[in-house]
Amino acid sequence: MDDDLEQLSREQLILEVKKLRAGIRNHRDSSGHDLCWHHPALWELLPEKHTPIPDVPEWPQFMRGCIRYRQSLDEQCPNAPRVKRELDEDGIA
Repeated sequence: MDDDLEQLSREQLILEVKKLRAGIRNHRDSSGHDLCWHHPALWELLPEKHTPIPDVPEWPQFMRGCIRYRQSLDEQCPNAPRVKRELDEDGIA
């Protein structure tokens, strides 16, 4: 799957690593409601152009997953600041 890397020069590999690191940092630095969104920009960093169609849970299952995710943030990031920003109609907090 990653055979294309064998053909890249050292300089091209460095550029690829920098591009991947920037994408990972962008995803890592997501905050607030951005944590909940579908992140195809991260997948676009891969050389294979495949846009997966996610399995979308029905609302009750989806909401239970959101609650579990939010609970995991309490466990994993207990000292993170808590905010009360609402998500607007355009999806912007």
